[in-house]
Amino acid sequence: MTSLEQQFAQHQQAFHADPYPSLARRRQRLTALMRALQQFEHALCEAVASDFGQRSHDETRLLEIAPCRQGLKYQLRHLKAWMRPKKRHVHYTFAPASNRVMPQPLGVVGIIVPWNYPIFLALSPLMTALAAGNHALVKLSEFTPATNQVLRQLCQQACADSVSIIEGDANVAADFSALPFDHLLFTGSTQVGRKVMQAAAANLTPVTLELGGKSPVLIAPDAKLARISERLLFGKTANAGQTCVAPDYVLVPRAQLPELISLLKKGFQRFYPDFPNSSSYSAVVNQRQYQRLSHLLQEAKDAGATLISCSEGGNAEQRLLPLTLVVDAPLACQLWQEEIFGPVLPLLPYDDINEAIAFIRERPKPLALYLMSENSALISQVLEQVHAGGVAINDTLLQVAQDDLPFGGVGPSGLGYYHGPEGFLRMSHLKAIHEKGRFSSSQFIYPPFDRPLFQALLRWLTR
Repeated sequence: MTSLEQQFAQHQQAFHADPYPSLARRRQRLTALMRALQQFEHALCEAVASDFGQRSHDETRLLEIAPCRQGLKYQLRHLKAWMRPKKRHVHYTFAPASNRVMPQPLGVVGIIVPWNYPIFLALSPLMTALAAGNHALVKLSEFTPATNQVLRQLCQQACADSVSIIEGDANVAADFSALPFDHLLFTGSTQVGRKVMQAAAANLTPVTLELGGKSPVLIAPDAKLARISERLLFGKTANAGQTCVAPDYVLVPRAQLPELISLLKKGFQRFYPDFPNSSSYSAVVNQRQYQRLSHLLQEAKDAGATLISCSEGGNAEQRLLPLTLVVDAPLACQLWQEEIFGPVLPLLPYDDINEAIAFIRERPKPLALYLMSENSALISQVLEQVHAGGVAINDTLLQVAQDDLPFGGVGPSGLGYYHGPEGFLRMSHLKAIHEKGRFSSSQFIYPPFDRPLFQALLRWLTR
């Protein structure tokens, strides 16, 4: 038995010893996690900055620490109500009886974490798993070794009895996916998500897949560009665009394209003055990703696209790539085929709003959709006609930070969800319970079936 299998077996045994942790026990775990998060906050910020080469501590606090703290508070506030069995209707033909649904912990949950938000994408699903009463094995990315060490210390201090941290490369991830978890949650690319789902299928392990895709921004003709340009800019430049729900491309009315370009350039320079020396901007995580983004830009340029840098220059040595707008890139270019995952933003002008809606609908369902409009009829049309994992209207990214909304994809952008009450239910088994008392009306449907009373009852039931 490998070390990985041993750790899994230990958590299975521990769960079987306490298969329904009390409300007090679950609250204790979540509270301990919150305290440890506060204690290790500075170390986590330092570690993420080290792993990325450059990332502002304030950005890490804003995008990772704060959502985790708010999520833990939310879980603690609602946990009692979530755990309470819910009454269900009993048809009068089964009376007297009662029906209820009881959320029961699944067992041992596996969580596979990507590199782009190594704190939030580890702790957010973890707190949901713990709230639902489960144990968890958390596989961290090999690209964030410094952050992994701090998270290991944090979890050992807060929840060593219910959580184990796993590290390693793609081979370890493959072995991890093949374990007979009671649920497996993966955040990452669609390509790897398929492999995770295939591995889980061998054990009939249910999965939650938080994938990516090309999340569009649809700017309607009525949108106020001066108002929404900074919201778009923030969504695209946060973590240097290395966000699964970052705007991937923008559909803009043709007549408004020059104004949008001007506003984005000016806004970027306000956000990050003296860009090459800005401490507020994140580096691309590693050289491999930097080269991939550079290749996307070069290919688009060679194909006739216009590249518009929002800064005078970057810093290749530190992997600081300024936001680059791409206009007139042919649809055959790779930046239209794959998730960009960086500070590169294609702009596609359109002449008719229905043409723009059709463009989105003809492509794989995205993880996020951003609609910039104040036209209520158009908003309703887009919400009804376009499929997406989540939607933000007149803003970007913030739908993920809403504790009471589920977060997840649809189709190639994901399967299942977490956050909110739906996340608790996703990590639970909803056990259906039908309870009878001393008298049971079921006796009237027992054999033999040739009894006149049974025949009359059957005619009545099938009338």
